[in-house]
Amino acid sequence: MIGRRWWTPWLWLAPALALLGVFLVYPVVDTLRRSFLDERSKSFVGFDNYRFIIENPQPLVSDTHSALLNNVMWLTVFTAATVALGLTLAVLTGRVRYEAVAKSAIFIPMAISFVAASVIWRFMYEFNTDIGTLNATVTSLGGEPTAWLQDTGAPLTWLTERGPDTLPRPIQINNLALILVGVWMWTGFAMVILSAGLKGISTEVLEAARVDGANEWQIFRRIILPILSPTIMVVATTLVIQGLKKFDLVWVMTGGRFKTDVVATLFYKEAFRIGDFGVGAALAVVLLLWVLPIMVISIRRFQFQEETR
Repeated sequence: MIGRRWWTPWLWLAPALALLGVFLVYPVVDTLRRSFLDERSKSFVGFDNYRFIIENPQPLVSDTHSALLNNVMWLTVFTAATVALGLTLAVLTGRVRYEAVAKSAIFIPMAISFVAASVIWRFMYEFNTDIGTLNATVTSLGGEPTAWLQDTGAPLTWLTERGPDTLPRPIQINNLALILVGVWMWTGFAMVILSAGLKGISTEVLEAARVDGANEWQIFRRIILPILSPTIMVVATTLVIQGLKKFDLVWVMTGGRFKTDVVATLFYKEAFRIGDFGVGAALAVVLLLWVLPIMVISIRRFQFQEETR
């Protein structure tokens, strides 16, 4: 019966496939098409829009180099800090008496919308010490208040020295302040997933290592980390994708001003504020090209894990 009615599964899949085609496939294809057209999507301009991104001819209006570099910062600093902090908290909370309460408190930021969290942290970063929690703390310790979200300066180190005139500083205080908010929100997610992975490690293996004379650091480095590596990769992949497409947090807190633009916010401004749909579409394609390899690697890793089970 199933062989005769081969079309039955496709009949049930048709609504889902139709929705994917309308809301996913068509927008991707249309965006790719518009990236080769002019600002009004009328004339073919070839790779001029991509050349605009590379050459960065209008840094005061649309600093594409700064946006790309900020995305790299989100990709690396945000992911590394969140995974490291989540793993540390997963190990520590597993050893306290009130584990569930501690994990719930750390996970609470994930229950807050990104817009609400951005508004909360805008008040915390406020320059006025009567409002800004961070500056109130700094001044109470004898320091000077800082415009955290506007300050584009950074300590002069080998990481922050200015390169060619066309390139921005690699690390800026305001970008680090934004990344800190992202880390605060996503650490709970990383902690919960990694904690579940830790629970899956056999206690017999750990006890055997202790009997053999291994200290806690050796157990963590040579047993826990290798066993947790697939889980860490899953968490890191999720965070990398979140960092690449970050929009709401940056838009609410700074609107992309003071060299805090990322590709997503710059795409929005180019397409819907400046009205250049060609460059906006090209930026969207660049963002897609960044995310696509990560998705492919993740899918292949999952397939490999399923095959080895």
